[in-house]
Amino acid sequence: MTPPSPNPPPSPAEAPVRRRALSFAAQELRLISALVVLMAVGLFLALPFVLSIGSVVFLPLVAAMMLTIILSPIADRLSSWGIPNFLASLLALLILFAVLGLALTAVLFPAVSLFDAVPAMITRVGQHLGELRGSFEWIAQINRQYTQVFGATDAREVVLATPSVIEQLAFATPTVLLEVLLTFMLAFFMIESRIRLRRRLLLERQQVGASLRAARALREVQDRVAAYILTVSVINCGIGLVVALGAWLIGLDAPVMWGGLAALLNFVPYLGPLLMVSLLALFGLGSADAPLVGLIPAAAYLGLHAVEANVITPTVLGRRFTMNPVMILLALAYFGWIWGVTGALLSVPILLTLTALVDHLGRPNFIGFLFGEPLFNGSALDTPQEP
Repeated sequence: MTPPSPNPPPSPAEAPVRRRALSFAAQELRLISALVVLMAVGLFLALPFVLSIGSVVFLPLVAAMMLTIILSPIADRLSSWGIPNFLASLLALLILFAVLGLALTAVLFPAVSLFDAVPAMITRVGQHLGELRGSFEWIAQINRQYTQVFGATDAREVVLATPSVIEQLAFATPTVLLEVLLTFMLAFFMIESRIRLRRRLLLERQQVGASLRAARALREVQDRVAAYILTVSVINCGIGLVVALGAWLIGLDAPVMWGGLAALLNFVPYLGPLLMVSLLALFGLGSADAPLVGLIPAAAYLGLHAVEANVITPTVLGRRFTMNPVMILLALAYFGWIWGVTGALLSVPILLTLTALVDHLGRPNFIGFLFGEPLFNGSALDTPQEP
């Protein structure tokens, strides 16, 4: 004899009531999801103004969090060698200082020596542009005839008095120094307290499943961001070496500077290589006798970047680190608008962190939600709970 089912099917009289209850629950869940979406959109639109106004506080905090994610594996490795946690955290930051110091030294010192030659290069570029303008003199002739036929209106020129570059640097320097000091202090204390944070995050959960999910999310975020930064750093160092060798073979001044600049700018997707091409074109035209010869360095770097971006980087990183180019550009525009160059540098690590968290928390189904589907497919609300 089979035992009775713990959940007998509803009677015909109870079926309409149960369907109405399920329909009401579905409508209530959809209403809550719609409110969550509206709150998320409002937060997304209001967040840039809050972060921009409070950049003195929020920018060091976010930068310190990214540095903590990147440097924590180094501190963990040093701690595994028997070094105390406090000293391992300090050494991780010192390693970062050493790398940044070497990179800036390789770029800034030769750039200062080339600064005196910039006016002559600009004059040479003007001569080349004058030669090119002479080839299109017929366009200027059409413009002059158009002005003679229709006449030119007198316009008043309004000149706004703006602070000089020295005044802007004088005003910005204290704020920049404060943000840098606060960033590294926060990063040190976050790295030093990483073990206590992990223990608190894992052990203070009431359910074992929540602890496991938190551990996996934390490990995934740290591994993904740190591995991405390390891999991209190795690739960019290779790009810098190739650019330095090419600049030496072509005969550009300070080839080490060009290699270091190419490596640093390649950390900013799309915009960094574009700036590098512009700089190479400017200095190439300013130091060459013929315009086509001056464009050779820019064309060579453009070909190298095309190979790196389409062959080398996707092959090395693989599908795990593949991100939508639209999302990268949106992150660059979003955080660059908020925090300028620093925000552009932090945009990819922030996007990687958010992507790793979304992979563990669940991706929202926005398109399906517009057509009546749940906002989160297969979420905890849809899965039955064990008794």
